Amino acid sequence: MHDYSVVIIDDHLLFAQALENLVNTFDNFKVLYQVNNGRELLTHLEKDEIAPDIALMDINMPVLNGIETMHMLNKDHPDIKVLALSMDDDEGTIIKMLRAGAKGYLLKDIHPQTFHGALNDVIHKGFYYSEKITSTVLSSLHKAEAPEVILKDREIEFLKLACTEKTYKEIAGDMFLSPKTIDGYRESLFEKLQVKSRVGLVLYAIKHDLYKI
Repeated sequence: MHDYSVVIIDDHLLFAQALENLVNTFDNFKVLYQVNNGRELLTHLEKDEIAPDIALMDINMPVLNGIETMHMLNKDHPDIKVLALSMDDDEGTIIKMLRAGAKGYLLKDIHPQTFHGALNDVIHKGFYYSEKITSTVLSSLHKAEAPEVILKDREIEFLKLACTEKTYKEIAGDMFLSPKTIDGYRESLFEKLQVKSRVGLVLYAIKHDLYKI
C-alpha cells in the first residue's frame, strides 16, 4: 500500500508530537517532519524536492499563522492538501481558511478513527469537512443522481457575499434589503442546500465555483 506523506505545523510541541505518533500508527500515512510555524514550513519546502501530500496546520501560530501560510501555499504549492487544525469552531476563522484554499479543518479533540477517515477523505476525495457542518452537501457532490439545486440570482448574490468577511447586516446594506429579509435568504438557503451554518454556505459556493479561491 502506498504511504502518503504528512507534515505537521503546530507550535504546541506536545500536541504535535502526539499527533505525529498517532499518524504513524496508520498503515498508509507517514509523518515526514514537524515544524513550529508557517515560515519554517516554507523554508523546508524551499529545500526539499518532494512536497508532502498533506499538511496538518495549526491556524493560530507565531511568525506566520495558518491563514497567511495557506495563501502562500495555495500560490506556490497548490498540490499540497492542507487540513487546518483548530481549538474551536470559530466560524470566521474557518471561512478564512476555506477561502484561502484549505481542503478542510479538524478540531483538535477529534476522535482518532475520525481523524484517520479525514486523512483518507482528503487524499481520495480532495477535501474533508466535519459531518455536522455539511454532510448532505458533500455527499451530493459525488452523486450524479442528486437533484440539481436551482438558485435565484439574488440567492447567488447573497451566497457570494456570505463568502466575504461582511456581517449579515452589512450584506443587507449591500443588497439594499432589510436584515430581516437577509435572514430569510439565509434560512431558505440553509434548507435548500441542507446546511446548518455559514461555513456550509461558503463550502457550497467554493465547490460550485460561485466563489473562486
